[in-house]
Amino acid sequence: MKENDRLKRVLDYIKEKGWTYKVNEEDGCGSIDFEYRGVSYHIWEFHDGEWGADTNVRNGGGMEELTGDYEARILEILENWQ
Repeated sequence: MKENDRLKRVLDYIKEKGWTYKVNEEDGCGSIDFEYRGVSYHIWEFHDGEWGADTNVRNGGGMEELTGDYEARILEILENWQ
């Protein structure tokens, strides 16, 4: 992903934590796949009239769609992990 992408703060946080991750970009939408404590997590951006992301960071077993300031919401969830 480019340095100015919407998920930059999330990616910086993941790097800071030292978690294993993979980044992709397709059709201008970024995606981050990473592992934390042996569980795989995903953040996949979409643009369907508005920007958003599908992610399982709140519940490793289930995806949810976040819109609006989704990057801040994802960071808030990650920062609250124990």
